[in-house]
Amino acid sequence: MGENDDHLYWTQRYRDGNIGWNIGYPSTPIKKYIDQLSDKAISILMPGAGNAYEAEYLWERGFRNIDVLDISQLPLDSFRQRNPGFPKAQLLTNDFFLHQGQYDLILEQTFFCSLLPTDLNRFAYAEKMAHLLRPEGKLAGVWFDFPLTGDLNKRPFGGDKALYLKYLDPYFSAKTFERCYNSIPPRQGNELFGIFEKKAPERQM
Repeated sequence: MGENDDHLYWTQRYRDGNIGWNIGYPSTPIKKYIDQLSDKAISILMPGAGNAYEAEYLWERGFRNIDVLDISQLPLDSFRQRNPGFPKAQLLTNDFFLHQGQYDLILEQTFFCSLLPTDLNRFAYAEKMAHLLRPEGKLAGVWFDFPLTGDLNKRPFGGDKALYLKYLDPYFSAKTFERCYNSIPPRQGNELFGIFEKKAPERQM
């Protein structure tokens, strides 16, 4: 599935309201992580952000250097309506793999699980994440913890800790990667929370 196919796929799902992952507020594990961030000058990317309630929470807490990225314009329009003061230039409609920039932190809200689950895609995700982060930058957030479906029409896709580490280990050191203790009730037992630090280039495999 190419960039244009992905754009059409996700835009149609937003049009149809087929967005069961949308809870209407920031994901609790990421919200609690944001609450621990003290440096509000850091640069942050939210890829595959969808309605981006976590970015909205960051903005409300005084973080200003936030880029919100999605392949579909529709959720970004919704975000803009809710947050008219958010800079339009920081709402980016683009394919993650084509995006350029340098960040201190990338927040992952199951974006990985939206990608077609091929080795090519998943290694490319990890490599691109590392490329977008500054030295010692961090990738933090939530990955689904349930079996990988064989039905490619049923996104998001699952996985488990060992599977995710297979792709992330060449580029990142895991600071923590464990089952979420503070998932919302419908997702209890089905989420992993991780904080990964970018490895120095000489340590990347």
